[in-house]
Amino acid sequence: MNQPTNDVNILGVNFDNTTLENFMDIITNRINEHRRTFVVTANPEIVMYAQSHSQFNDLIKQADYIVPDGIGVILASRIISQPLKERVAGYDVFTKLLEWGSTNHKSAFFIGAKPNVIRDLQRVVAKQYPGLIISGTQDGYYKDESIISEKIRLSSPDMVFVATGSPKQEEFINRNINKSEALFMGIGGSFDVLTGNVKRAPKIWQDLKLEWLYRALKEPSRFKRLMILPSYLNKVFKQRQQHRK
Repeated sequence: MNQPTNDVNILGVNFDNTTLENFMDIITNRINEHRRTFVVTANPEIVMYAQSHSQFNDLIKQADYIVPDGIGVILASRIISQPLKERVAGYDVFTKLLEWGSTNHKSAFFIGAKPNVIRDLQRVVAKQYPGLIISGTQDGYYKDESIISEKIRLSSPDMVFVATGSPKQEEFINRNINKSEALFMGIGGSFDVLTGNVKRAPKIWQDLKLEWLYRALKEPSRFKRLMILPSYLNKVFKQRQQHRK
């Protein structure tokens, strides 16, 4: 089985230097072997949050894999002269796992998004991935986590997708990963995109590595979140200087 090699450390976060194809081989093998697997799909926002929140930093260090979900992470790896092979977008991993799960009759539990989105998700998954067993669904506006935990334990899914945004999704996974011998992965707004409630950037924007800009133009509220990028890049350049000393 292929394995990621030569982790790349960006501001204290160790990214697996892998490709989407290789990573899919790894995690599908782990699912088949019923090995608990915690995957973090990290972008510059998550890196910066980890920098200023030590508990969260310690938490994601317990993940089995941290993959570069964001062109800002790829850019940073080049700045420090340790280039990552490619972006491994959480949404791409998510949809490929749904396809693989459908083909191989695996099961999945979905947590997150608004109630109308999670209802749409059930319909979309049933239609597009008919071989996938839906073990359970829960919108992101729950009040009693213990009920969800018990549902995961009883249904014992192969995959658990948590789309409540970071850091909430990673914290949920950390508390509940012992409930099933499954893959647990935080995937942000992926349910919204899969159901069409949020449109993903056209392929040309993706190819130009400008998906982040497209989303910001469509959702102006995201520009506030992009304000961390100058500080992020400044810290990356400082990391490069320290390595050169």
